[in-house]
Amino acid sequence: MQSEDARYLKRKVKGGSLDVHPTEKALVVQYEVEATILGETGDEMLGDRKKCQKIIRLKSLNTNTDVAALARKVVEECKLIHPSKLSEVEQLLFYLQNRKKASGKAEKRVVKPRDLTPFEGMEIDEEANINKVEEYVELLYEGMEEKVKGATLILHLARNPVNLEELLENETALGALARVLREDWKQSVELATTIIYVFFCFSSFSQFHGLVTHYKIGALCMNVMEHELKRYDLWQDELQKKTRTCEDDPDNQALRKEHEKAFKKYQGLLVKQEQLLRVALYLLLNLAEDTRTELKMRNKNIVHMLVKTLDRENEELLVLVVSFLKKLSIFLENKNDMVREGLRERNK
Repeated sequence: MQSEDARYLKRKVKGGSLDVHPTEKALVVQYEVEATILGETGDEMLGDRKKCQKIIRLKSLNTNTDVAALARKVVEECKLIHPSKLSEVEQLLFYLQNRKKASGKAEKRVVKPRDLTPFEGMEIDEEANINKVEEYVELLYEGMEEKVKGATLILHLARNPVNLEELLENETALGALARVLREDWKQSVELATTIIYVFFCFSSFSQFHGLVTHYKIGALCMNVMEHELKRYDLWQDELQKKTRTCEDDPDNQALRKEHEKAFKKYQGLLVKQEQLLRVALYLLLNLAEDTRTELKMRNKNIVHMLVKTLDRENEELLVLVVSFLKKLSIFLENKNDMVREGLRERNK
């Protein structure tokens, strides 16, 4: 009877995401096993799906290990990892090889919502309450000041990962945030930064990437970056004109005061813009975990934008940009893009 049953059992294994083990020198492979019992005619009668994980321990990994060779070996020996993920395996192994330990705990690979430095404008008088989300959503339909307040309150909730599942189920809230971002991002840097930050909180966890993609937030972030980089060029041109005017007439106090005022305004705009660029780039970097999504970013000229951002002086932003370029450099096409953008000359 047992052999007869086995004849009608169909088992399917589907590979999933890859990550590093939080404390050991090991890779964690998530996969899904789908078992289906078929009737005599081949029809499905009963099915069961189970999420599993496999831990690949890498005891031999050390500072001298050839990471590329080890990655090939891991992919060859573990049938749960598709060959197309070779570069991702290599990247994870490189991370493990260089991961430092502090106080006995391993560093985090992905930036989580609480790790991203708070920015000016996040402060709020009242404490956000998950039971008041509908009230916060209503604010998104009011004026700009109310929209910023509503988005900020939702952000305070999203920064606590415990609330993400509940927010995920509130399609009205997420839909409203995505709509407001799409329609008003050019009107307010604070509003754009806050809403992108909400979706960044979701992007910090692989299982929510589908949600972020559904609302086309990645594509919006690319548009925002392109627009802000153009604005930066205009600000630079205006400031240089005022500087030249001052230099031509150094004794003119009125011109000097006007230049000082313009420079202070420029510095204020720059701080807000770099906060926006930073949170947008973090979100994109998280989504780039999927190589298909990364390819879409390349097609939208992400390398050009990143190289252009290297002109900034904000240390946190620069570290992020370099990390992103390093990730992209795994692929030859991206390296070629970097050379075309003059990255080699910038480093000399």
